[in-house]
Amino acid sequence: MIVLASVISDFDIFFSKYAKDENHRNLITHSVFPSIIIFVLGIIFYWPALIISGFSYFIHVFIDLFDWGTNFFYFPKKTFGPRLFMSKEEEEKLPQYLDQYKNPTSFFDFKYYNSKVALTIEALLFILMMFFIIFFAFEYILIVIIYFLGLYFHLSRHFHLKKIENN
Repeated sequence: MIVLASVISDFDIFFSKYAKDENHRNLITHSVFPSIIIFVLGIIFYWPALIISGFSYFIHVFIDLFDWGTNFFYFPKKTFGPRLFMSKEEEEKLPQYLDQYKNPTSFFDFKYYNSKVALTIEALLFILMMFFIIFFAFEYILIVIIYFLGLYFHLSRHFHLKKIENN
């Protein structure tokens, strides 16, 4: 349940077309509110796993602040965060950059997968995850299957976007 809570916010990608700039991180699911609701429900029902799940959800949204930003507080309808993968010019002229692609999502996707820093961090986090699972929680080794399902989804989406842009 805790692992699921850490990734469930990304299922909003299926609703990207309803978000500002077609960026799923601008939906309420990438704000602080779902994590607060999960946390409060955990306290009300005195369920430690739900409390930790609320923190897990929050950590995911918090980490997402740094690469592209999220609609952290939701109601101002404004992307918040340092947006480290985007230059100041790209941030200020985002609609013009998005217009260069057949699918606006491709801008974010290509910037991410062409970033050596992002890919290095991903690889290091995978190694760290495997280390901790193998040495401290081997009984959870099957969770790795969830990781690979997520990786498959991301890569298939990436190659699909590449195909769209190359046609």
